[in-house]
Amino acid sequence: MSTSHKLQLSKEDMRSFGYQVIDSIVEHFASERDKMPVTQASREEMDSIFNMESPEKPTHYQDVLDLVINKVLPNSNIVSHPKSFSFVPGPSNYVSVMADTLATGFNVFSGGWAASPAAAELEIVTMNWLLKLFKFPTKKGGGIFTSGGSMANLTALVTARRLRCGDDFSKAIIYMSDQAHSSNIKAIRVLGFKKEQVRIIPTDIEFKMAINKLKNAIAKDRLEGLTPFCIIASAGTTNTGTVDPLNEISKICKKEKLWFHIDGAYGGAAILSKKGNALLKGIEKADSLTIDPHKWLYQPYEMGCLLVRNHKWLSQTFSEKPEYLRDIEGNTSEINFYDHGIQLTRRFRALKFYMSLKTFGMGAFRKAIAYNIDLAENVEDLLRQSSNWEVVSPATLAVINFRYNPIGKSFSEKELDVLNQAISKKITESREALLVTTVLQNQIVLRMCLINPRTTIEDVKDTLQSCEKLVEGLY
Repeated sequence: MSTSHKLQLSKEDMRSFGYQVIDSIVEHFASERDKMPVTQASREEMDSIFNMESPEKPTHYQDVLDLVINKVLPNSNIVSHPKSFSFVPGPSNYVSVMADTLATGFNVFSGGWAASPAAAELEIVTMNWLLKLFKFPTKKGGGIFTSGGSMANLTALVTARRLRCGDDFSKAIIYMSDQAHSSNIKAIRVLGFKKEQVRIIPTDIEFKMAINKLKNAIAKDRLEGLTPFCIIASAGTTNTGTVDPLNEISKICKKEKLWFHIDGAYGGAAILSKKGNALLKGIEKADSLTIDPHKWLYQPYEMGCLLVRNHKWLSQTFSEKPEYLRDIEGNTSEINFYDHGIQLTRRFRALKFYMSLKTFGMGAFRKAIAYNIDLAENVEDLLRQSSNWEVVSPATLAVINFRYNPIGKSFSEKELDVLNQAISKKITESREALLVTTVLQNQIVLRMCLINPRTTIEDVKDTLQSCEKLVEGLY
C-alpha cells in the first residue's frame, strides 16, 4: 500500500479494495431480508469504538474497510428493509447505487456546462421527463435537483419571495396547513420571516387544509394591511398521506395573486399510478413543486427536486456573475445549474435517476408505486377484519395510521395512548421492525409507510402478530 503524500493506492490495491466494497453492497442487497432493520447503541458504546485522536500514521486499507463493514454499517438502521415501516423509508435500488459510485468515483462537477456538458445535459433531460410527468410547461418550465425536499422547499420559497416581494417582505404572509412538513417552517425561518408572518390553517376531519378557514385568514390579513403572498399545499402529508384540495387552492391563488407552492416531497411520485394520479388532480397548477426521488422514486440519498413553471424564475433569483466564472458562461441553452439554485459545487445527482429509469423503464416504476398503494389498502382491510386494531386514518398514498384498541376490552384514552406507545417501543427494541408512533386527533397512533416495493403483506402480518404477542405481556 502506498503511503505517499499523493494520497494514492496502487492499481492492484485499488482493485482489491473496490471489489470488496462492491461485493459487500451486493451481499447487502441480496441478504437484506435476513437482517434486523433496527439498530440500537448508546453514545458511550459508539465512543468506545470510534472516538480517538486523528491518526497521524497510516492504517492498512483492509483494516479500515473491515472496521466500517463490521462496526459502522451494522450500527445503522436499514431504511430499505421490508419491515422498515416508519418515517419515510428509503427503498433505493442497486443500479442507482452504482451510478452514484461512478459519479463520485469520477468526481464529476455538475454545477456548470463547461465543467461537464454531459452532466448538465442529463439533468436537463431528466428534468424534462419530470416536467412532462407533472404536466408542467416543457418549453418554459425548469427545475433543479437538490439534496432533498428540505432544500427544494427552501429554493422554492427563496424564488417566491424574490419574485413576489422583492427586497421588502416585512408584511408578507405565508399560509400552510397544520399537517405541512416541518421543512417548510425551517425554510421560512432561514429566510428571515417572523413567526407572526406564518398562518397555520387547521385541517378538516380528513386532515386536508380547510378551505373556508384559509379564505377567512387571507381576507383578515388583507383588511389588516398585510400582504398575503404564498400558499404551501401538501401533496401527500408525511403523517397521513393526505393531499390538500389542490384545485380549490389553485383558484384561490389565481384570484388573490398568490404564489402556489406544492410540497409533494412524499406523495408527488404517486402520479405514476392511476389511483395516485386521481388524488393529485391540480398538481400541475403549481408555480413550484417539490418532489423527492429518494423517497417514492426509489433513489438512494440524497436526491430532491424542485420544478417551476418558468425556468427563468430560478436564474432571476440565483444567478450571480463573479469574475472567476466569466470564462465559462455558455449560450442560453447551455444551462449552468449553479445559476438555478443555492449550490455552486454540485454532485452529479441526475446520473442515478437517468440510469435507473433507463435500466428498469418507467413502467416498472409505475407498477411498483401502484403495488405500494394497493398494499396499504390491503393492510387497511386486514386491520378492519381484526378485533384488535382500529384504523384511525385510512390508507392514503401508501400511508396508514392505526392503533391497538381491542373490542370487548375497556381502556381509557390515556391508557390506549400508553399502550400503543409501549407497543412501538417494544417492537422497535426487538429490532424485528421499525414501527413508531405519531399523533392524530390527540391520539397516539401507530403509522405505517409502505413505499418499499419489496415489502409484502406477510411482512405486515408478521409484524402485527408480533405486536399482539407483545401486548400480552403489557397488561
